[in-house]
Amino acid sequence: MHASITAAYLARYRSAAADSPVELLPLTGAQRRFLITRRLNPLTRSDIVPLFLAYPRGTVDLARLGRAAAAVAVRHPALCGGFTTVRGTPVLRAGGPSVEAARIAVAGHGAAETALRAALLDWPLDGPALRLLVAQDPDGDEELLALALDHAACDEQSLGTLVGELAEAYRRGESPAPGPDRRALADFREAVELQLVAEEAAAGPAAQAHWGRRLGGLTGAGGGAATATGMLTERLPAAEGAARSAVFPALLDAVGAAAQRLHRADGPLALGYPWGGRPPGAPAALGCFLNTLVHAVPTQPAADLETLCDAWWDDLDHAGTPFDEVVRAARSAGSPWSGALDAMLTMEDLRRRPPLELDGVPGREVHIAGRPLAAPLAVAAAHGDELLVRLAWDSERFPAADAEAAFEQLLTVLRRHLF
Repeated sequence: MHASITAAYLARYRSAAADSPVELLPLTGAQRRFLITRRLNPLTRSDIVPLFLAYPRGTVDLARLGRAAAAVAVRHPALCGGFTTVRGTPVLRAGGPSVEAARIAVAGHGAAETALRAALLDWPLDGPALRLLVAQDPDGDEELLALALDHAACDEQSLGTLVGELAEAYRRGESPAPGPDRRALADFREAVELQLVAEEAAAGPAAQAHWGRRLGGLTGAGGGAATATGMLTERLPAAEGAARSAVFPALLDAVGAAAQRLHRADGPLALGYPWGGRPPGAPAALGCFLNTLVHAVPTQPAADLETLCDAWWDDLDHAGTPFDEVVRAARSAGSPWSGALDAMLTMEDLRRRPPLELDGVPGREVHIAGRPLAAPLAVAAAHGDELLVRLAWDSERFPAADAEAAFEQLLTVLRRHLF
């Protein structure tokens, strides 16, 4: 039996931490992938999680917001120090708040979104972990705030926690205490170590056999990152009652249908989606505790949702298997798949994230098109009082007309399953 990727990482981490003059903290599998990708290719942009919010002009006190963000960061090691590699080993180096708050210059009318998008594209490779950027059209009556995090420091649960704490720190006018907080360092270490135990346990022979069966026939259509992108948006009614629990598998089928329509592939495609959370009993530390699962998209949509759900639930029984181990299992089973994703699906439950209120004024979330994608096709769904579905695509690879037809196919399948 081969040594697990997690076990090999832990051995390297312990050696690096023992010889370091500063405190080094371990990282989850997802965090390591983010760092390894950007280190292997310095031209690769950092994976970031942005939230764009509009406020009435003059609402945001940037200096106060920056102090509040630093005060929150001191309580969370993922927002302090820096993600780095020591002797080729990804780690979190403990340190002070890794926060930037800045106002971005805007050249003319309608340019605030463009200015924020450009600023985020220029994210420094080595940080900061949290950036708060404000831009405003000279003659506009609103200002835009980009709250953006290095993905290694953030998952959906982390974003909800951060927004709630930031609003409270802003309300109270907090300033950062001397840091880092020792208790927070211990909590982060405990949470990550529990995650690594779970990852190693989920990489055993049964998981390898499962993913080999599920993905051994995967060929893919040649996925890859996209820098020039377009976006389409549709607002649907919220799914209610029993249908609410079926939203995600319905999306899997619908996005798969859109991916097959765009890629025109002869075989199964690789659709990735994040899944997971903190291990039982782990402290609620900020960071990325998600794994990327892979759904093998068949050439035709599912005949019924129940059949797809059965296969999906089987996958969730092995949801902790690290992505790199899943790729290895697929290749051991005969697949030539490189691990590149042909499509991505993310879904956020907005009931878990409070609005970012600044002095009682809630930000209105906006969505800015044109951001880079980790795959040629990406669908983001947000489920709250409505179901917001956004499809973004590689506009250099797929014509707009093809993307629009794929989006219509997605919506048709989704409506058939849910409404």
